[in-house]
Amino acid sequence: MRALFPARAGRSLRRRAVASCALALALTTAACTGDAEPEPRPTRSPDQGQSSPSEPRRITFGAYGTEEEVAAFQSVVDSFNASSTTRQVALKSWPDHESALADVLAGEAPDVFLTSRIDLGQLVEAEALQPVSLLLDERGVDFGDRFSRDAVDAFAMDDELQCMAYSVSPMVVYYNTELVDFDKMERRGLDVPTADEEGLRDRWTLAEFGAAAQFAARRGDRRGVWIDPTLQGLAPFIYSGDGQVFDDEDEPTSLAFSDDDTREALSETLAILRDPTLTPTNAQLARATPVQLFKRGELAMVAGFRNLVPELREAEGLDFDVLPMPTLDSRATVGDISGLCLSADSEFTGDAADFIAYAVSDAAISTVAATGYIVPANTQVAASPEFLAPEEEPASSIVFNASIRYMVVPPFIDQRVELVEAVTPLLESLVTAPGVLDLESTTEQIDEVSRTVLSPEGEEEPGSEDPDPSETSSETPGE
Repeated sequence: MRALFPARAGRSLRRRAVASCALALALTTAACTGDAEPEPRPTRSPDQGQSSPSEPRRITFGAYGTEEEVAAFQSVVDSFNASSTTRQVALKSWPDHESALADVLAGEAPDVFLTSRIDLGQLVEAEALQPVSLLLDERGVDFGDRFSRDAVDAFAMDDELQCMAYSVSPMVVYYNTELVDFDKMERRGLDVPTADEEGLRDRWTLAEFGAAAQFAARRGDRRGVWIDPTLQGLAPFIYSGDGQVFDDEDEPTSLAFSDDDTREALSETLAILRDPTLTPTNAQLARATPVQLFKRGELAMVAGFRNLVPELREAEGLDFDVLPMPTLDSRATVGDISGLCLSADSEFTGDAADFIAYAVSDAAISTVAATGYIVPANTQVAASPEFLAPEEEPASSIVFNASIRYMVVPPFIDQRVELVEAVTPLLESLVTAPGVLDLESTTEQIDEVSRTVLSPEGEEEPGSEDPDPSETSSETPGE
């Protein structure tokens, strides 16, 4: 699963909010292209005169993903290259965004590269990017209804659009449609999510989620649900219960698991997740991952992102669909957003911007969306058959699109990896430890451990300590 909590950034989410407002104002002058595709065209950068007129200008595009995703990116590159003899794009690929980030920060950035929003702060801090706002505006890229506003805003920082939103993937619940049979449940008088006129179930409560888990686990070793006992796995339930994961949305100094609303949300959620009759046994987890159990029909529900779809489609005998994350008080989820960035070191800025404009066009992004791995930030393609794939599972792919507006974008934090490593053992105990749970004590401990990572020097305010008696003068006034 993709990471939720941003890597070392040194920037606060407050700047994102300010940047969003400034960016929205700046983009009101952007050209609206309607259904027209941005045509790739050569644009000279100041230093492009150095290239020989007889040789095409060469730029590189870096992307990460599975073999199928990389092959789709190659198709996009080939289509772009076929449109011009004056510039050529070469594809560089990485297995994951961590590898991509390492190369970019090491000074080996391609002219254009794919990145995760969790890396944005660190890339801006390293001055590795050229903002793309004006460059894409000049190329007629429509920032209005044609792209997810939430995804675009996520890449706004320092009053600029730092990268162009490419894909967005909210966390949803995958469920086995044979094990979770809502029609049969309804006939038995059980709580089920309401279907609309077209049969789409696009919202459900925590009680309905629990009822589905109980129904699926009613016999044998079959289990109802698995949610990863991690910050990412628990965050949607906390936010939905009007709790908070962090103590501050801009510059967190601690987790907020001991907050009253957070505890209440956890209490309701853990009543399901800690039920040993509903969740996989230790023996089951020792021989298979939750996703493997789901594919085998031994587990009815698992939370995940869009990148699970191709793997599940290949699972023999598996019928599945998706639902949003369950609602406690308000709708909420988490997820990952990726964008296309322009390297600060690119010698061919104009050509690189042309490629970004082409890569986010309907025709180009449809090629990648057809692989099933991504949810396009391009709203036209996200509503198209290339993404929705009505003849394939999941039948309710529109749930991914609907969930985007409820994604909570977390603050940038400096020590993401250290924080996860520090609190994960406690979170695992919170969710999976047998016996009676002392929720108050455990949540206080989680917050305390998080402070040693997020604010190691701020646990005690300066001057708050009692004075050392040995350092207190014994002299009296006038002596």
